[in-house]
Amino acid sequence: MKLLITGGGGFLGARLARTLLARATLAGERIDRMVLTDIAPPPPDLTADARVEARTGPLLTQTDALKTEPFDGVFHLASAVSGECELDFDLGMRSNLDSTRALLDALRAQVAAGGKVPRVVFSSSVAVFGPDPARPLPDVVADDTLPAPQTSYGAQKLICEHLVADYTRKGYIDGRAARLMTVTVRPGRPNGAASSFFSGIIREPLAGVESICPVSPDVSHPVSSPARTIDGLIAVYEAGREAFGGRLALNLPALNVRVADMLAALEEVAGPEVRARVRFERDERIAGIVANWPRGATAARAAKLGLAPHERFADIVRQYIDDCAALPDARETLKGLKR
Repeated sequence: MKLLITGGGGFLGARLARTLLARATLAGERIDRMVLTDIAPPPPDLTADARVEARTGPLLTQTDALKTEPFDGVFHLASAVSGECELDFDLGMRSNLDSTRALLDALRAQVAAGGKVPRVVFSSSVAVFGPDPARPLPDVVADDTLPAPQTSYGAQKLICEHLVADYTRKGYIDGRAARLMTVTVRPGRPNGAASSFFSGIIREPLAGVESICPVSPDVSHPVSSPARTIDGLIAVYEAGREAFGGRLALNLPALNVRVADMLAALEEVAGPEVRARVRFERDERIAGIVANWPRGATAARAAKLGLAPHERFADIVRQYIDDCAALPDARETLKGLKR
């Protein structure tokens, strides 16, 4: 089979690619070829695999060429992030909405030319949920909670969910959308996402660097580890249409946790000296965005696919430490951790 992963050079895309290449099969089919697209090239270990082809540049500039190139499966992860979309409306519309429709139309053109209907997983977001005077936001959102996004990013993701559902209804794709929880702990440098601090308050202290938390310690939010997120994306791909439970998006599993609980877990795993590197300094812009996000989430449909969240945030911290310890730059990423 031939797969396309958009956003394949990013953290989640690269991790998904590594996982699939190691498995060698997906939904019972052998993976023969994998195309990774992103604005930056994927890590060298992926391009060294003979099954991988990397294509660099904005997705919107690549979709015309995709109209004549059939794929068996697609993971559409490419996206501008939440903070970027609030600061630059046009960037968000171009990178999230316009690129998604162009990709779906390219896949539609393949089918019109007699090609196989591709299976498509779209990575949506918990940011589709928000408060509205007509429908207050519950503390915990479920698969069937009415989405009412309060950010441009969330609105763009919700529109794309409906596009995926309608292209599926028309038979152009076999699509399914999965709402990702905030993924933590992400390695590397902070990005433009409003949720970036959920990783930064763990990652930076472990690297021996001070981290500023822009929200109250009482802020609660649904999070997921990178590994459980990848498991969820693969399970959603492999699920049959009936098992997926319709065309509408489902929530991936979440650990609902307060910032204070995250820091307590950091202290449990790494000690009080590491925890002390986190300082609270409110950022009204970030705090305002986060205030319109859910405090927690459930995932009943994902549970039927055998998916579950971590039970304790300390396990997520330990997973991040184990992941970092296996990398060449472990000394830098974990230099704040006494062993």
